[in-house]
Amino acid sequence: MPKGVFITFEGIEGCGKSTQVDMLCEYLEKRGIDFIRVREPGGTAVGERIREILLTPEIKNMDGFTEFLLYLASRNELVKKIIRPALQQGRIVISDRYIDSSVAYQGGGRGIPVKLINRFNNIVVRNEKPHITFLIDIDETKGLKRIKRHDRIEKENMDFHKRVREMYIKIARRSPGRIKIIDGNLSKEEMHKKILQYVNELLKKRGYNEE
Repeated sequence: MPKGVFITFEGIEGCGKSTQVDMLCEYLEKRGIDFIRVREPGGTAVGERIREILLTPEIKNMDGFTEFLLYLASRNELVKKIIRPALQQGRIVISDRYIDSSVAYQGGGRGIPVKLINRFNNIVVRNEKPHITFLIDIDETKGLKRIKRHDRIEKENMDFHKRVREMYIKIARRSPGRIKIIDGNLSKEEMHKKILQYVNELLKKRGYNEE
């Protein structure tokens, strides 16, 4: 029986990560490989309600630590009710954002100490760490121009989004074995091809048959 595989996608607003999640899911579906797709914040009944609070533009001046705790609460529900059981069953889990988002957005963007964020993240996720993470990297100005309707986070000023991107790069450099940087300036097909090279190699290692 194949071992569980945990794949996450990260990046600033408008980087194209959700499109890459779509394309990877379509690829796995065509191969007949079972997978679960989740997103943060959200993915559970509680998590989706928290998502509404976090992203609605009408809520202004939320304290950065309050924001982090809400993301953490959503993550706790997702890990306990969906991610952990799925991985224990040997399934593939694909998540649109995960622990690195907290470090980038609440650490880099809001200025919360990264050590504190990592400590809280570790309490919630324990052993459920991604086997591979794809960071879609693109200039923050270019990314935001792609967005038509802006949620509460997307409405933050450019300095905020610049700090988020800079933190993502720092995270990736600290974990080169897990985090693969994908150039967000490439076409979606080119990005997908690069991602599949890593994914197929990982699936083979984890017990899935090679194409």
